[in-house]
Amino acid sequence: MNKRQLRLEQYGISRKRYKELCGFCEQYPDWKLELQNQTTTIKCKQIDGMPYPPVGHTSDPTAALAIRRTKIEDNIKLIEKTANDADPTLKNYIIKSVCYEQPFWYIRDIMQIPCSEHSFYDSRRYFFYLLDQRK
Repeated sequence: MNKRQLRLEQYGISRKRYKELCGFCEQYPDWKLELQNQTTTIKCKQIDGMPYPPVGHTSDPTAALAIRRTKIEDNIKLIEKTANDADPTLKNYIIKSVCYEQPFWYIRDIMQIPCSEHSFYDSRRYFFYLLDQRK
């Protein structure tokens, strides 16, 4: 897929950092799906006879799942709040463009975006600026 590279030098974001932020945002659909599918929270403790360090690892699958779900929810909220702060009227369009990699022609023709291409890309650049500051 031929992806348009944004010029983010005016915001102090390098090309490598931009790629990192894009990779973070592209996980959004997977996170949403994982939150929908991983709903069973009651599991039993696995007793495997292996010693575990006191910090950082748990043999409790319920706790591990709860920690994972919390991290995923925080990431989703970060992306959605940043898109809302970048432009509340274009929040859904920014998420569709950044997270689902939809091109502008799709957003313009199918989703009927209420602004011009130039103003949309300005909001999208500002979204990456805010995300860079918050992440």
